[in-house]
Amino acid sequence: MPSHTLQSLNFAKYAERPGAAARNRAPCCRWQNWPVIDARRLRTLRAVADHRTVTAAAAALYLTPSAVSQQLAALEQETGHHLLAREGRGVRLTAAGEILLGHADAVLAQLERAEADLAAYSAGVSGEVTVASFATGISLVLAPAIGTLAARAPGVRLKVLDAEGDASLPMVLDGRADLAVAVEYRGAPRADDARLTRVPLYAEPFEAVLPLAHPLAAGEGPIAMAELGDDPWIGPYPGNPCHDVVLLACEHAGFQPRLVHSSDDFRAVVALASAGAGVALVPRSALLGVDLAHVAVRPVDSALATRRVFAAVRAGADGHPLIRPVLEALADAAPTASATPTASATPTASATPAAPAASAAS
Repeated sequence: MPSHTLQSLNFAKYAERPGAAARNRAPCCRWQNWPVIDARRLRTLRAVADHRTVTAAAAALYLTPSAVSQQLAALEQETGHHLLAREGRGVRLTAAGEILLGHADAVLAQLERAEADLAAYSAGVSGEVTVASFATGISLVLAPAIGTLAARAPGVRLKVLDAEGDASLPMVLDGRADLAVAVEYRGAPRADDARLTRVPLYAEPFEAVLPLAHPLAAGEGPIAMAELGDDPWIGPYPGNPCHDVVLLACEHAGFQPRLVHSSDDFRAVVALASAGAGVALVPRSALLGVDLAHVAVRPVDSALATRRVFAAVRAGADGHPLIRPVLEALADAAPTASATPTASATPTASATPAAPAASAAS
């Protein structure tokens, strides 16, 4: 129920008048004119909190900035509080806005559960689920899941969107996708974020890709990350979740990598390494189908050089009769996700299923 100051309530309008009609009036009538918060406006508030500008929130919601502003103004009128304040070129939530946002997440999750229950009640399971995933996730788990669904739940159709590893979660939160196959990255929603439900899928190590002339190319066993501290590096651009993994593993080994060459395409990364341009850390599955004849691929000693892959849906949606079989099919596909390069200087193993816890472009 919205909060009001005593001064904002006109109690006189609810005063009893003489006569039988007044005496028989139901006590609840005094609340009938109080405003009700529109859940759609709560979703708009959440989008503005996530994107920090009205323009960006409008783009995520497929609305005009004017429509978003109108919804926010109406929400402030409904609650009787200022919810946003200008900050530079963007906006921030006021204290009242933060309080409402906490309740908004719970309300929106409960609405997702209500939709799931109603959909289950409606019998026949048939419809489309939009899934956003990075390219390797499509190859390793999404494609096999489509085959599984064809047999188990033929009425469930998947619409697959190729999205960078840091883009799929915002797409789910904004309603542009129903489900994400995503990876951990700096700035990602926390594992305990109340807006999302996660299902761990698998974890895979990054491996060092070295020029054949590199002193460590012919060795055996894991390379100590610290031994690569003086080398020039080849890596993804900032913003790519793999860039974060590389930085974290190097920082933990006591050095900042000297990134000389940048590419988000791991085929290009391997080609540069084969030309002697530097060393790289590459997810094992991204080496599938890549020509490794002119490089050495070695494991590294850092547990931090690992990509953890999970599926995520909006909180409350995991029980939806269309989404539940997709999550189950993804979980079944994950343990069989093979990530062994076709040619390597050293043997490698398959990707490891995640403990409860391909394209070469990602």
